[in-house]
Amino acid sequence: MGIDDEKSESEGKVWSLCRMPFWQTSNGNGTGSSSSLSFSSSLSSSMGNNNAYQQSQSSQLGERSIVTSSNAVSSMAKSLLPTRRRLRLDPSNKLYFPYEPGKQVRSAIGIKNTSKTHVAFKFQTTAPKSCYMRPAEGILSPGESLIATVFKFVEPSENNEKPIEQKSRVKFKIMSLKVKGETDYVAELFDEQKDQVATEQILRVVFLDPERACPALEKLKRHLAEAEAALEACKKPPEVTGPRIVGEGLVIDEWKERRERYLARQQVEGVDSA
Repeated sequence: MGIDDEKSESEGKVWSLCRMPFWQTSNGNGTGSSSSLSFSSSLSSSMGNNNAYQQSQSSQLGERSIVTSSNAVSSMAKSLLPTRRRLRLDPSNKLYFPYEPGKQVRSAIGIKNTSKTHVAFKFQTTAPKSCYMRPAEGILSPGESLIATVFKFVEPSENNEKPIEQKSRVKFKIMSLKVKGETDYVAELFDEQKDQVATEQILRVVFLDPERACPALEKLKRHLAEAEAALEACKKPPEVTGPRIVGEGLVIDEWKERRERYLARQQVEGVDSA
């Protein structure tokens, strides 16, 4: 019985010793446990701060990625949307020329400002030595329109191709730019505001047989006639409909005019009396 009691008592002590935390084996007064607790609490707090920092960084990265993705989506959507035209062209995407090899031929295109603001336009071509436009640039008020004439030299064909089969690599581009009010056109206008310049259309050259009647050729003839009439109207001096205004360097002597009329009348009366 004594041995069994001693064994059970010793086993109980060993079991209680195993159940105790490992930090209580070094010191029985509890200093080790308190230091271990403070270390664990500081470790847990530092880990918590680190987790919070990581969460804040991840949230910031997430916000940045959302903003970047939204910007990318908006830019992609803008690129997919059709460009809003400021000018209406007639014809819309082609320039028709009569096919006359070895001669300078003409084409015409109608340009109308369909926006609510003043718009500047400008022509460009891939062959500036053999092509030119009149006018090549200008400013249109809202609703204003004009007909531009395009001149081109047609080079002779080497293999006698027909006009329909004749291909031309020459292209024309019409650009537009919104301007404020009635601004005078200057050459540097498009260079100073490159980010606001829009490409209205790239025009392809199409040759027509001048001896074969077609709607495109008839429309071209009408446009050319209207362009010539507008050019002649611009050359004429403006008619004076109101009262004459005496300007600088111009003197209207009414007394002199009356005297000349009186002398002329006297001469006529003297001849009649004689």
